[in-house]
Amino acid sequence: MDYQCITLEIADKIARLTLARPADMNTMQPQLWRELTHALQRLQREAPARVLVISSTGKHFTAGMALDVFGSGIALDDRSAAGRANIVPQLTDMQQAFNLIEQLRMPVIAAIQGGCVGGGVDMVSACDIRLATADAFFCIQEINIGMTADLGTLQRLPKLIPEGIVHELAYTGRRLPAQRALAVGLVNEVFESQQAMLAAALQMAREIAEKPPVAIWGSKQAIHYARDHSTHDALQQMGWLQSGIWQTGNLVEAFQAKQQGRAPVYTDLPPLQSFVEADYKLK
Repeated sequence: MDYQCITLEIADKIARLTLARPADMNTMQPQLWRELTHALQRLQREAPARVLVISSTGKHFTAGMALDVFGSGIALDDRSAAGRANIVPQLTDMQQAFNLIEQLRMPVIAAIQGGCVGGGVDMVSACDIRLATADAFFCIQEINIGMTADLGTLQRLPKLIPEGIVHELAYTGRRLPAQRALAVGLVNEVFESQQAMLAAALQMAREIAEKPPVAIWGSKQAIHYARDHSTHDALQQMGWLQSGIWQTGNLVEAFQAKQQGRAPVYTDLPPLQSFVEADYKLK
């Protein structure tokens, strides 16, 4: 696929996905959804990288949903019960792109400058780590245009920051500036410039890429499961998870590499085989 709204670069086991329409403040149009889904599915399927950095261009990370989206062919029809029933699968389809970020077999770092508005909050809420510039701000813009946020913000944010802050942002549409976002735990660190933020994001990505991918995958699975389950259930799941991914060779390699003063070498996650695309001939 030829990308128009994003760029995707992969080098040294690090994938960089960049929103690339700064003149339009990187607004989210159907084409972005198609490209984002395609890129994420490729990363998930082929595992050509060990970590993904999502960044943007221009003054703002994204101004959110393009205003003309719901006047296009995907307009939500509220004129009848049947039309309203179709809203459910339509929203599910849109939510899936951000679900792919959360489900990716590698960690995802978001590097956010300027405004992260509406759908942008949905996107970065699905990432594992968020970095921001000092001029960054977050806004649940949907309430300001007469609707409820529906692509993941209200489901993921309460698990990232205090619920009272989520209520405040969701009800008022106020901006959450970078320093307050840092204080409440939405972002890991704030930087004075986009250049410094991207340098820090790539340094973090390099550190992650040096670790064994299967252990990173296991850590991501355990953290997400613990977030949504009781401690007892999460510990039980941890036992099953560790029994499935335990690899003594990784420990041996880590110790030997340290003794020998070299970088450890770990096996990449293998590509996924698609059942529906399998080359199978009926007998």
